[in-house]
Amino acid sequence: KSQGNFIDTMSYNCSFNEVDRLMNYLELVIYIPIFVLGLILNVVALLVFCIFLRKWTESTIYMTSLALMDLLLLFPLPFKMHATNHCWPSYLQPLCSGLESLYFIGIYGSIYTIMCIAVDRWVAICHPFKAKLLRSPKVALGTCMGVWMLVLAVLSPTIHRFRDAGEKNFHCFHRFSENGWSPPLIISLQVFGFLVPALVVIYCSVQTIWALQQSGQHSPQSQACVKIIYSSLSAFLVPFTPSHLGILLQFLVHQGVIQDCGTKTRISLFIQVALCLSNITCCLDALCYYFIAHEVRSTKHTFRMSMISQRRATFSTSEV
Repeated sequence: KSQGNFIDTMSYNCSFNEVDRLMNYLELVIYIPIFVLGLILNVVALLVFCIFLRKWTESTIYMTSLALMDLLLLFPLPFKMHATNHCWPSYLQPLCSGLESLYFIGIYGSIYTIMCIAVDRWVAICHPFKAKLLRSPKVALGTCMGVWMLVLAVLSPTIHRFRDAGEKNFHCFHRFSENGWSPPLIISLQVFGFLVPALVVIYCSVQTIWALQQSGQHSPQSQACVKIIYSSLSAFLVPFTPSHLGILLQFLVHQGVIQDCGTKTRISLFIQVALCLSNITCCLDALCYYFIAHEVRSTKHTFRMSMISQRRATFSTSEV
């Protein structure tokens, strides 16, 4: 009986001090190299796309937008590192909300931009005849502008409700209010912020790889396209899957579904580490940047091979 009372007491007085002390150092270890490397890679990428690659294609437009999203995500990281070990006074709450908005806009803007890249490539490879009508630099530019307006319109007013007004001596980027864990918000975030884009990216990637393999073309250009697809898929799934799993588990904690103290402590550590590592997307996107020059040179060749394959299939069918 006394043991049961002890467990009940521990469940009500669950302490996260050890997790907080560990994350104070771990966040710096993770964020500093990500910030430095991500800043260098994305600035270099913008220079390459805007200066050295003079031809603006659909791919370069999407990648430029993705690099800008990554820089938007990187900008708040120094403030996030400072807020880990320092409390901010209440008058800095508007600044904190603005930085948090930029951070989440960068994350979900990157998610939707990668989704648009996957769809654009799927149309180009799997539907080359329709691609002439559906793909163009103007369409790519309009799509990127639409993504920016969407994430700005949806996330900016939402993030500002994450904190209680007049909160004193708070840690920015940490300990959101209960409004930030409301079921409609978390369900929408999980479904429309991650699950739907993930399914679209996976479907388009699998279909595009299958189309390239079925075409019978094993040229260096086709192999370069396959590498681009794998790099884009990795840049999406590796950073964002663990972080959204962590958000789901923490949501279950806030809803009272998970009450065991040890489990809650492990979930707290998992979500914080996963969110830290999700910023590695700024570096993983460099895989896409590395292959972009090959894609710019091979796009016309890939279209031509796909169209020839479809013409041959149509001709064979008509003969039968």
